[in-house]
Amino acid sequence: MSVDNNLPVASRELPPVEFGRRHVFWENRRIAWRIPVRSLVVSAVLLVVIIAGGLYSMTIGAYGISFGAVMDAIVNPAADPDIRQVVFEWRLPRVLFAVLCGAALALSGGIFQSLTRNPLGSPDIIGFGIGAQFGVTLLMLVFNLNTYAFKAVGALVGGLLTALLVYFLANKHVMSSFRLIIVGIGVSAGLGSLTSWILITVSVEKAMMAATWGAGSLASLGFDQLIPAAIVFVLVVCVALPLNRTLPVLEMGDDAATALGIHPARTRFSAMVIGVALVALVTAAAGPISFIALAAPQIAQRLIRSNTPMGTLPVMLTGAALVVVSDGAAQLLEVPVGVVTVSVGGLYLAWLLARQYSRRA
Repeated sequence: MSVDNNLPVASRELPPVEFGRRHVFWENRRIAWRIPVRSLVVSAVLLVVIIAGGLYSMTIGAYGISFGAVMDAIVNPAADPDIRQVVFEWRLPRVLFAVLCGAALALSGGIFQSLTRNPLGSPDIIGFGIGAQFGVTLLMLVFNLNTYAFKAVGALVGGLLTALLVYFLANKHVMSSFRLIIVGIGVSAGLGSLTSWILITVSVEKAMMAATWGAGSLASLGFDQLIPAAIVFVLVVCVALPLNRTLPVLEMGDDAATALGIHPARTRFSAMVIGVALVALVTAAAGPISFIALAAPQIAQRLIRSNTPMGTLPVMLTGAALVVVSDGAAQLLEVPVGVVTVSVGGLYLAWLLARQYSRRA
């Protein structure tokens, strides 16, 4: 192929760029997308796992329903009304809440891990989840405000105040991810002590109520809580979409991000607010569900072979699949879902720490 050197650069026919992996391209006059085929395949597989796990979890409960009866209740309006009531009013909201909570926690974890450039930089470790839990505990036990709206306010305010405290304590001229994690662990320990102090100063009934909520459970959640939570989640995700482009650039360093037109401090602060809002959304509805924010971004990053944990759709689907499967296991074991995620997440954290240490050694 010959190229006329007298033509402007924009009008020459340039060879296609080879990205090393297969991609799906889509573009119009304003928007251009380049999506790796592997990400699409992984997302499709995760979606199948979510649907299969959700359908199976709807067969579990005191009122046993077969898998075929669940499918018939979903697709057939003339099915047994009692079964349809159990499926649609009791068990479907729980499955949808599991999807929402998993997606929100995973996206929050991806934001913080990209922000700190550290696989340990999740809201569970840094302490933002403990801050949201402390805010809800304070409103529930001290001020006797136990409605969903007040829980949401307490979780958001508690998480944001914790984030601001950690941010300003760790921000010494240049933000260090190691310093952010260490300061977050210290603040988390302090807030955990305050939460324990509140629990031992109230009545036994209030303490048991707070302990049950603090275990993290999706039981007794219906569409009354799901609809407002879903609306807030969609709004926060829309606000978080630009971070999918800016945070990977920020991972290269503040100087490189500034040279590419990104304001590091502003981007970092807005990312922290969005991440805390996602954690607060889950904490207000279901209580603290630990380790999903830590594990999901790393699992998704390995599945799609990405260089950054900030991959919005695969990360959210990974988190949703983890919570749906964990909630199904929790129903079989008759324990809150938070107990299952803590048990599995603790093993994952030990493996991750051992892997990090072996790399440095």
